[in-house]
Amino acid sequence: MYRTLEACIKDLEQNGHLVRIKEEVDPELEMAAIHLRVYAAGGPALLFENVKGSRYQAVSNLFGTLDRSKFMFRQTWDSTQNVIALRNDPMKALKNPFGNIHAGLSGIKALPLKQGNALAGFKEIKISDLPLIKHWPMDGGAFVTLPQVYSEDPDKKGIMKANLGMYRVQLTGNEFETNKDIGLHYQIHRGIGIHQHKANRKGEPLKVSIFVGGPPSHTISAVMPLPEGLSEMLFAGLLGGRRFRYGYDSDGFCISQDADFVITGEIYPGETKPEGPFGDHLGYYSLVHPFPVMRIRKVYAKQNAIWPFTVVGRPPQEDTSFGALIHELTGSAIKQEIPGVKEVHAVDAAGVHPLLLAIGYERYTPYTKVKQPAELLTIANRILGTNQLSLAKYLFIAAEEEQPLSTHEMPAFFSYILERIDLKRDIHFQTNTTIDTLDYSGSGLNQGSKVIFAACGDKKRDLCTEVPEQLKELRDYTNPRLVLPGIAAIEGPAFGSYAETNKQMQELSDAISKRGGMDDCPLIIVCDDSTFLSDTLDNFFWTTFTRSNPSHDMYGVNAGIAFKHWGCDNVIIDARTKPHHAPPLILNPDVEKRIDQLFAKGGSLGGVLG
Repeated sequence: MYRTLEACIKDLEQNGHLVRIKEEVDPELEMAAIHLRVYAAGGPALLFENVKGSRYQAVSNLFGTLDRSKFMFRQTWDSTQNVIALRNDPMKALKNPFGNIHAGLSGIKALPLKQGNALAGFKEIKISDLPLIKHWPMDGGAFVTLPQVYSEDPDKKGIMKANLGMYRVQLTGNEFETNKDIGLHYQIHRGIGIHQHKANRKGEPLKVSIFVGGPPSHTISAVMPLPEGLSEMLFAGLLGGRRFRYGYDSDGFCISQDADFVITGEIYPGETKPEGPFGDHLGYYSLVHPFPVMRIRKVYAKQNAIWPFTVVGRPPQEDTSFGALIHELTGSAIKQEIPGVKEVHAVDAAGVHPLLLAIGYERYTPYTKVKQPAELLTIANRILGTNQLSLAKYLFIAAEEEQPLSTHEMPAFFSYILERIDLKRDIHFQTNTTIDTLDYSGSGLNQGSKVIFAACGDKKRDLCTEVPEQLKELRDYTNPRLVLPGIAAIEGPAFGSYAETNKQMQELSDAISKRGGMDDCPLIIVCDDSTFLSDTLDNFFWTTFTRSNPSHDMYGVNAGIAFKHWGCDNVIIDARTKPHHAPPLILNPDVEKRIDQLFAKGGSLGGVLG
């Protein structure tokens, strides 16, 4: 149980989980590049002791492996899981009240603790004093990547109705005036967005406090999808084994007394500034868009404050480990929230939100001769209407029947669906709807579509295990490759326009159709580089599902519409790069060369990567 971030760092170091970097490192790209290299190798947490331009140390990769995360919370892990389980299933407590007394007491002991003299141990500083870390070459400026953004409900003040969320914060660049204002990137349906909406209706600014650092449980609490009514500050106390200590400064801003840094300020109705670009978790840059601007009131730091950060990019990254940690902590929460569902897996390699795999049950049609998805579609609609799962574009859902299924055994799961799906009946679109703000494959910001692939019943086909002859020596399409059984990729001409593509896809469909049936290959991916796409499962997921919008980029061999329902013999997904897509993240080669010396013999990281 850590009182401070510094105590956590000392514990990790003593147990071989952290390495100190003594050399001066530039926050302009170098710190991020070092982090990315160490994370990719499954390496330790990193303490940057000498950050160029700042007197503060910085730490990264704290949550870089699930084992390290569970090590940090080894004393409170089980009790926290028990409390979350009770929130998900209150009947459990009624059935065994004495067996769950400990969980109830843990919850009471974790209640936030208000204290006087909120600023004890803090001193006032400026934004320019912080480690201003720029992560990717095209980023718009320096960003906070592990903030805990605190806001209170304007209608129901107080910490138990407050929201603590992780929304990225731009500190410098664009039109922001250093030390005067900063940018907050969040979607209006998030907790802080609801608070801002209420403040706007009242015509008053929303007070916001940004906490950085403190015990690692505080960081986790800001990103946890908690059950309704479970306060993030209460959860921070549960997981940290120590009550969340807070107070208010003379201006009325909440101060986390265990944080290393606190930035306070106000968001005024209607005030926005351009935010971005920023290298994001889909593996591309999120581009420049207007987002709320926060006028800075005060910035505080502890005497020996340490600045935590992470780097996001094409998965897997440290936020992948966050996801694994959250999944283990929340356990069966999704089963409680959506009846009939066994599993939902947001595929990290596809950028999390673009692709969901799910398993449910099919009990609506037990007596029909031909079993078809029915309950599965009800479950699918519930999934696509639930919290962040609603940002998904592609949902593949199967019914578990005679044989056990797992969404984490992905090749087998895809084979199970493709062996059973009726492509004329079991594909269902939702058009002109919302997708992830950071996904630029759609028709506009937050605008895109969704598609459900549902499968149950008996096996309908054997899947090809070699490239079908029908895909070889096609005009304008080259290098056919097998991705998985029943899935093939081919390289197409560069994307021009949708009008041009509609004609191209019709010609491709006709060419395949004329060569005879190809029932054993239900899914065809048209891409820029089929060798890259088929090389690894991660490449397949990333390329296919981050570079396509179902309504615009799905075509079919012998496709047709019957009573408003679209179907085909073979699905074609156009996953080529398109002009409206955001650019992918590419490391700076000069920076890569500069940081080599740290990994060489005699450098602080010499031998760390094995």
